[in-house]
Amino acid sequence: MSVSENLAYINEKIEQACEKANRKIDEITVIGVTKYVTIERTEELIAAGITNLGENRTEEFLHKYGEIGDRANWHFVGTLQSRKVKDVVGKVSAIHSLDRLSVAKQINNRSDDPVDCFVQVNVSGEESKHGLNPKEVMSFIKELEQYNRVKVVGLMTMAPHVDNKAEIRTVFRKLRNLRDDVMNQNFSHAPCKFLSMGMSNDYEIAIEEGATHIRIGSKLVGS
Repeated sequence: MSVSENLAYINEKIEQACEKANRKIDEITVIGVTKYVTIERTEELIAAGITNLGENRTEEFLHKYGEIGDRANWHFVGTLQSRKVKDVVGKVSAIHSLDRLSVAKQINNRSDDPVDCFVQVNVSGEESKHGLNPKEVMSFIKELEQYNRVKVVGLMTMAPHVDNKAEIRTVFRKLRNLRDDVMNQNFSHAPCKFLSMGMSNDYEIAIEEGATHIRIGSKLVGS
């Protein structure tokens, strides 16, 4: 199927999820994840109207950025190594995987302007996943105050890849509650309004639980 056909199907599902949760469609930002995808397929995404693109490896991001540049709004959605921060700041509109002070320090040193960051939280506690333990989040965000170019706009998580929808929903709900706790602190450096959660297999549940940014790869561009 073409990207535009896939997108029409996804938009329909987003609409249904929003209706169920009494939310507006314009509250949802769809990020097309383009890892393992050709430049041609990425161009199809842009032509279909998806201008928020997500990459999870710096080499692949730089390759695509070299071809596409600022025609897309780039999101870095993978684990970012401290030494690679210099390659992405100034080129991406948001980093969705901040979970170490060493990375925050590099962002602060390398960027001229504040960088929108999502703090990554390992809500499910799976060893295979990156991110902070939920109990560490508040103190981590407080420590980020020393880096004036790091702006915490939200939290990010990945749910376990399971069939149990209740388990997935619980993970997303816990992230939303944690986001609310951070928001209630009224940190000037961490407005923390957004929730980056939900991927190809669980974005509808994520939307019902408050996601503002969903990261869709295979369902949009094919596997």
